[in-house]
Amino acid sequence: MFMSVKQAAEKWGISDRRIRVLCYEGKIPGAYQEGRGWKIPIDAVKPVDGRYKSTESLLDMIDRKKKELDTMRPLTEGEVERLREQFIVEYTYNSNAMEGNTLTLRETDLVLRGLTIDKKPLKDHMEAIGHKEAFEFVSELVNDNVPVSESIIKQIHYLVLADKKDDRGVYRRVPVRIMGAKHEPVQPYLIQPKMEQLLSDYAESTEHIVTKLARFHIEFEGIHPFIDGNGRTGRLLVNLELMKAGFPPIDIKFTDRIFYYNAFDEYHVKNNLSAMGKLFARYVNECLDMYLKML
Repeated sequence: MFMSVKQAAEKWGISDRRIRVLCYEGKIPGAYQEGRGWKIPIDAVKPVDGRYKSTESLLDMIDRKKKELDTMRPLTEGEVERLREQFIVEYTYNSNAMEGNTLTLRETDLVLRGLTIDKKPLKDHMEAIGHKEAFEFVSELVNDNVPVSESIIKQIHYLVLADKKDDRGVYRRVPVRIMGAKHEPVQPYLIQPKMEQLLSDYAESTEHIVTKLARFHIEFEGIHPFIDGNGRTGRLLVNLELMKAGFPPIDIKFTDRIFYYNAFDEYHVKNNLSAMGKLFARYVNECLDMYLKML
């Protein structure tokens, strides 16, 4: 569901022109241009106005809202289930769509309910089911506070790659290239040591969890340890660690894919982490707002 620039302006109490500027600058996740107008997600949250100085940074704001959410815990089983059901369909749709899955949001919902979509590939059905099962496995890991490891990463990947049985949960043995990317993944013989170093660096990092995960995610995707399913596995790992730290999981929208892909190039070409860090922070902040509003 989307709203127009005019509807967003009325909802947030700011001018039409300001809404267009925010859309153009990519500050409204999920907004995209259609013809001369903009389509804005109906559940989009009004962006923080960066034109004015604030004593509270976005990361400080996230920490404050997380503390507020902590006061409402533990959530009841009904509250947890409601939040989970609302999240998992859209998350599965968006994460799979990033990788070329052709199921629509509605079709993804139907597949996860056990139905088959006529004229859609079996692969797309299996990817949706596999992603849901992988997220449920991640949720179990969160409950047990299991440390991230190569073994855990391979288990998550095994569930994600439901349609390629021979490649599930094993590091690739051939070189690969990512079409359009400005970074070339490491050679197969370097995957093992690079993964060990990545996990060691992550464990030792004292950065804010959002910044830390932005760096981890880019480095993981840069290694590209598997022949397929790296993006979905990487985004599941981000949510595993966010949820273990007490934050809601995030769902990077398919409509934000250009900003997301550009953030990788910003890091690999300019050594600039802020693009991915800001994208993650914005999503975490919006998810916290949604949880606080619902609860």
